[in-house]
Amino acid sequence: MIVTVTPNPSLDRTYEVPSLDRGEVIRATGERMDPGGKGVNVSRAVAAAGRRTVAVLPLGGAPGALVAELLHSQGIEVVPVPVAGATRSNISVAEPDGTLTKINAPGPELSAAEAEHLLQAVREQYRAADTTWITCCGSLPRGLAPSWYADLVARAHAAGARIALDTSGPALLAALRERPDVVKPNAEELAEAVGRPLTTVGDAVKAAEELRGMGAGTVLASLGADGQLLVSAEGAWFGSARVDAVRSNVGAGDSSLAGFLIAGGNGPEALASAVAHGAAAVQLPGSVMPTPADLDPSAVTVTAEVPADRALTEPVS
Repeated sequence: MIVTVTPNPSLDRTYEVPSLDRGEVIRATGERMDPGGKGVNVSRAVAAAGRRTVAVLPLGGAPGALVAELLHSQGIEVVPVPVAGATRSNISVAEPDGTLTKINAPGPELSAAEAEHLLQAVREQYRAADTTWITCCGSLPRGLAPSWYADLVARAHAAGARIALDTSGPALLAALRERPDVVKPNAEELAEAVGRPLTTVGDAVKAAEELRGMGAGTVLASLGADGQLLVSAEGAWFGSARVDAVRSNVGAGDSSLAGFLIAGGNGPEALASAVAHGAAAVQLPGSVMPTPADLDPSAVTVTAEVPADRALTEPVS
């Protein structure tokens, strides 16, 4: 079982439009409403793969009730932590060429008591005998200190649980001191963590190695259209996939992390699963998570010969 923790979940509305014209009335050609937040998306991808998952998240108001209802409808077990503030609602606008414009609300402010209740809810899950991973994802809402993830990692490790972490900024740096088993930054988050630009795949490898030196056990880095990078104690691997058409990249990184953990969370086979899940996700509308039928393992390439000199399509300054 994979348990996900999403401290700042959302209700996500995605609209597909012919073009985004500022100041004009735009008629959507398609729309979706999904439960959102990085950890929520990981649970959705795990459930789509036919695996058991439990989503732990603070929920409040009518949007929170709808998030829980949508998750239940997808076969996901929900452990809701009631909070006074309403769960945030986000809007994404997707254009035919794959351009995505997102408006993310800040979300409610959690009290000290609500923050502790959330930790207690997670504790009950990592005590379960069938829990294989605790996956902590996304930004921290107002009211939670940057050290909140670090506290969670420390408590979970003390109970013998494995931790996968997908966050950024001060929260990531603080948590690294508690040695999470897996961290999953994108290129921008990787550059921010090491404090310097990334212009090549080799730059990303060096940055990932630095994160390992700071405490990360394994680094699974998403490099956007350039592929994914895995750096661990066993070595480094680079993975990429053929993508026929990008429809939406919402949740693609979360789908990748789910694929990685489903396949064991270590080694080139897990990286291949991550790449396959991410490539499938970007070819689906909104934040739809891929099922096994959507995956195309034949389109995936994983190699230990990392192309260090390859320039990143979108270098991070």
